[in-house]
Amino acid sequence: MTAPDPVRAARALRGAAAGVLVLEGIAVLFVPRGIAQTEEGLGGVRLTVLLVLAVVLVLASGVQRRPQGLVVATALQVPLLLTGLLNNVMWFVAGVFVLIWLYLLQVRKELLGHPFREPQGPRQAPPAD
Repeated sequence: MTAPDPVRAARALRGAAAGVLVLEGIAVLFVPRGIAQTEEGLGGVRLTVLLVLAVVLVLASGVQRRPQGLVVATALQVPLLLTGLLNNVMWFVAGVFVLIWLYLLQVRKELLGHPFREPQGPRQAPPAD
């Protein structure tokens, strides 16, 4: 199944991807609170890593308009999942976000024919002589 207007569908899916990335960034900001209550506590390195990841996720939501934005955002799913090493609950939370991301890529593949390629605009007729 392909979308009747692939350019419009791609724009809508980029918006959904940006929304998911912002939610991921917000979820990462809740991790320091959970880590602070553990035996190891929250050190400067852990806090810095989490804050940088949250900022990068939010910034990645802004580059979804660019052709490589989806590739960058897909690559960011790996560090998001690895936050589970800092707090065990994040294995679950990040896992849910990764599943949502994979579903978004699947929908994009079904509607546009490829999960990462941008659709071509409507073909224009060659100029008449």
